[in-house]
Amino acid sequence: MKIAKRIVLFVTVNILIIATLSIVMSILGVQPYLTKQGINYESLMIFCVVWGFGGAFISLALSRVMAKWMMGVQIIDPNERDHQLSELVQRVHSIAKRAGINTMPQVGIYESPEINAFATGPTKNRSLVAVSSGLLNRMSKEEVEGVLAHEVAHIANGDMVTMTLVQGVVNAFVMFFARILAHAASQFVDEDKRTIVQFGIVLVLEIFLGMLGMIVVSAVSRQREYRADLGGAKLSSTSNMIAALEKLKKNYSIRVPEESNQPALATLKISGKAGGFAKLFSTHPDLDDRILRLQKLAGRI
Repeated sequence: MKIAKRIVLFVTVNILIIATLSIVMSILGVQPYLTKQGINYESLMIFCVVWGFGGAFISLALSRVMAKWMMGVQIIDPNERDHQLSELVQRVHSIAKRAGINTMPQVGIYESPEINAFATGPTKNRSLVAVSSGLLNRMSKEEVEGVLAHEVAHIANGDMVTMTLVQGVVNAFVMFFARILAHAASQFVDEDKRTIVQFGIVLVLEIFLGMLGMIVVSAVSRQREYRADLGGAKLSSTSNMIAALEKLKKNYSIRVPEESNQPALATLKISGKAGGFAKLFSTHPDLDDRILRLQKLAGRI
């Protein structure tokens, strides 16, 4: 039932994005980029920018709603009577104030045995910090404090917008070069076959170039993770941040698969894992490396 719900939501959101961007293109009066004379580069650039950035920013704008729908995040009322949950809200708000955030983030919890948390939202003042039930059940207060500080640091650093901008740039470049190369290649086939050949080449190139683009996006994401670790250490303490990462490392043997592959959520989680060649596509640095950097900061080594 949950899978069916997620598929319906995914399709609905993508239809919304396509409809919205189509209306924007119509309002801008963008003409088809393919003409009898060849490619109209101005129209192609506008087309790629609108679709490349538009999809990314619409996803960002809907990120809080999507987190609630796709992952079942339940927002915690600041006046919640449950002591553990009310304390969680108070701790997030306390850290957010230290970080200079004016409007307090929403705080939520989602059911999952994995130890994880994420931050999302379109702006610093319209953000959400969500933690898994597994995190609350299996981490100490000090470890939870480190995780919360890391996620608030993501918000304070503007990482949601930064990653959306990077994704938008990559999307636009992928679309632009895929269509230029496909048009050039299609000139070597008969005219009556060019449309279908060009469509096929664009599809293949977007997949290939998109994978290369993912390497760039993931590299930027890893750097933002290092920065969020440092921010978390400042907002909480270096020892709390190290303790949180060490607990994550300890519990990876029983970690369940990701519940969401939504970029706006996956990249801003406290942790991710990949090995070998897959490290190029990992949005998170190796936990050992993150711990080592913080230990050096604390003067432990």
